[in-house]
Amino acid sequence: MMNALWKGRFREATNQMVESFTASIRFDQHLYRYDIEGSMAHCRMLAQQGLLTVAEADAMIQGLGEILREIERGSLAFDDAQEDVHMAIESRLMEKVGEVGGKLHTGRSRNDQVALDLRLFLRDEIHGTREDLRDLQKSLVSLARAHLGLVMPGFTHLQHAQPVLFAHHLMAYYEMFRRDRHRLEDCLERVNVSPLGSAALAGTSLPLDRAATAELLGFPQITRNSIDAVSDRDFVIEFVAAAALIMMHLSRMAEELILWTSQEFAYLEIHETFCTGSSIMPQKKNPDVPELVRGKSGRVFGHLMGLLTMMKGLPLSYNRDLQEDKEALFDTIDTVRQSLAIMARLWEHVSVNGARLEEMAAAGHTLATDVAEYLVLKGMPFRQAHRVVGNVVRHCLDQGKDFAGLSLDELKRFSQLFQEDLPPLLTARRSVDSRRSAGGTATAEVEQAITLAEQELEEGRS
Repeated sequence: MMNALWKGRFREATNQMVESFTASIRFDQHLYRYDIEGSMAHCRMLAQQGLLTVAEADAMIQGLGEILREIERGSLAFDDAQEDVHMAIESRLMEKVGEVGGKLHTGRSRNDQVALDLRLFLRDEIHGTREDLRDLQKSLVSLARAHLGLVMPGFTHLQHAQPVLFAHHLMAYYEMFRRDRHRLEDCLERVNVSPLGSAALAGTSLPLDRAATAELLGFPQITRNSIDAVSDRDFVIEFVAAAALIMMHLSRMAEELILWTSQEFAYLEIHETFCTGSSIMPQKKNPDVPELVRGKSGRVFGHLMGLLTMMKGLPLSYNRDLQEDKEALFDTIDTVRQSLAIMARLWEHVSVNGARLEEMAAAGHTLATDVAEYLVLKGMPFRQAHRVVGNVVRHCLDQGKDFAGLSLDELKRFSQLFQEDLPPLLTARRSVDSRRSAGGTATAEVEQAITLAEQELEEGRS
């Protein structure tokens, strides 16, 4: 079939090595459903425009439906000689309906055909990925709601900084994934455009109705330039870029899970069903799932760079280099969706060591900023308060004490503004609930954020 495509021009059969090297059917067969869907819509439009009879269109649509079922039950095998999924399906259609099947390609090139298939495929995968993100957000919000009052140390530079709510920390990831969902929604606008009818690069002299085909396939608009339509892969790169951000967020989360489940932190424990052991060390319980998610982020980053590199030197319009977009896209989708799915389930199999979190919340002088703000409320300029409290911290380090262990007389050596009202303020929980600025870690603020997130998830707005 491959040689038959251009047998009028060529005298010799294609070398078998070339045939194997250039064939894409090993991976683009994933697009079979979308190729058939697009072909059915194309048939209907051709009949509407008088380029096919109704009987011819009906026969081809019926044949395409039979091919779809053959592929889905595994009775139709693909091979390199068919080159790509488009020709495999067209070849099988001609076996079923005869020479009339050759009319399927009327007004169409594989250039606009594959662009259509990719857009149809990616449109579905974007919807699926957004739902995967939503499932992960639900797991995080549920855990945040269950542990709303739990205080933990917040970090900067991986050093204890200020006390925060554990729920507030989880909700930071909710916001990351919320942005990811919005990015995909925005990306979808540029994916959801029909290129069909652009043909090889210049359009066609045949009386096609591109808008009719777009409507049949659920596209709200058609591409505006036929050259751009067949050579554009911005929509693939944009999706992979959004996917790379998703994997970066997952990798950050995975890193914290790995740290927090270590004996040094002991903040969390992952259930045995989501861990693995060691072949040599009997005591080991390894966090392999987050480790693999962290590692898999590099695959997606690599695919993004590979796609950008592939595209950077391509002259207009279509070039065979574009065949290299599919494996990168397919692997990106598989990697991201599998990672999202397993991380959503993993959070449902995590136990929280609340006592440990509470114990560490005030460790490392995390209340220092509260003490400085106490002095500010007494009228001291913040820069001066910062210096005073820094001296107090140095004293605590020298004496092996924390703020709560200092007497009022000790504190007054650093400033006469310290009064009896300070000691009751020196708790991690009081510190947390004083952070009432919008988006802060105060319990009321975090509960409001959780409630809003629950509403967004219920309404599909996140």
